[in-house]
Amino acid sequence: MKDELGYEQLFDRYRNGEIGRRDFLKGLGATAMAVGVVGGPLGMYSGKASAAVDEIRFDTWGGTVYDAFLKNGIRPFQDKTGINVNAGTFGNADQYLAKVKASQPGAFQIAHLSGVFDYARYVRLGLNATIDEDKIPRLDTVIENLVKPLRKLSDGKLAGVPYDYGATGIAYNRKHISDDEVKEKGANILLDKKYKGKISGWNEWKTRIWYAALQTDQNPNDIQDMDKIWDAVRTSSSLVLKYWSSGAELMKLLANDEVYVTEGYSGRIKALQDQGYDIGYMDPPGGLAWEELMFVIKGSPMDACEKFINFLLKPEVAVAVAEAQKYPPSLNPKKVDVGDVVPTLPAFDPNGTLDDYDFFDAAYWNEHEEQWSRKYNHVIHGF
Repeated sequence: MKDELGYEQLFDRYRNGEIGRRDFLKGLGATAMAVGVVGGPLGMYSGKASAAVDEIRFDTWGGTVYDAFLKNGIRPFQDKTGINVNAGTFGNADQYLAKVKASQPGAFQIAHLSGVFDYARYVRLGLNATIDEDKIPRLDTVIENLVKPLRKLSDGKLAGVPYDYGATGIAYNRKHISDDEVKEKGANILLDKKYKGKISGWNEWKTRIWYAALQTDQNPNDIQDMDKIWDAVRTSSSLVLKYWSSGAELMKLLANDEVYVTEGYSGRIKALQDQGYDIGYMDPPGGLAWEELMFVIKGSPMDACEKFINFLLKPEVAVAVAEAQKYPPSLNPKKVDVGDVVPTLPAFDPNGTLDDYDFFDAAYWNEHEEQWSRKYNHVIHGF
């Protein structure tokens, strides 16, 4: 480890799982000696790292999502409990899963996973812990329809707790595309040749296939003609400037006027709107909704992990995180006061049921994952 490595770079590498705790501490000491730091940011890290305190690892999405958790969840939890939280980030669920599979048990602990699909994958691979629900009493305030599909996948028990939800709809620059045009064309605006080179989308096989199903008038959870799906994916690939791979990249493409229309995460688009960008958003008929959850990975220190999850479910914490990351919390608004801002967030359901939302059928999509993901990679690369 080079002494001149800056503490911010060092901490980012530790947070992202590129180096272990031992190398982090060794590098931290070397950096402190090199720059002669006693207090300041390094003092904060070195004090916590050298103390013999409990510690957990938490991984979430980057950008505004990470910032929301750091300010409103992680730091308050550390201050209250003395339990240190090593927070890492990821932008791609498949790459993160590959890291988890290749790691030693306990190296990764709590993951902010997106979707019942990922929950099913982790359970199928035997990567799930079993939560003691008595130690997470605030689970009773969570929307029941977010919890039910998880129980079905893990024999009635839980390996994770729903934390927020949102949608992947259509985002567009109003300087170039009108609200009426998007309403008229729906998902097919993403295949409009007049916007060639100004279109983007998420480089993720499930979302590409879901939208291709909408574009070919098929039920995404019961696709009958995969040839039409692949044709739509090929057309999309021929029209896009590029596919984005993270929420931060999505926001950059829209903010810099590089693309005019794309699929977009509801919360990320709300963040752009709040920053003053004239970006429209619409959930097309059959648009994709999803839930995110705090998943506890096998080998984790359960008591500390359960304390952390229960803390994150405190209404004042969950609402603050929701307002910051722009995704509604999993808390049932019929049971918990979610304040004045949450009801204005995209995808918020005031009924607390989500009955009218379209989600991935986890069993259906997991059944086809290997075949479709492999075929998708061939198609977008021109094979």
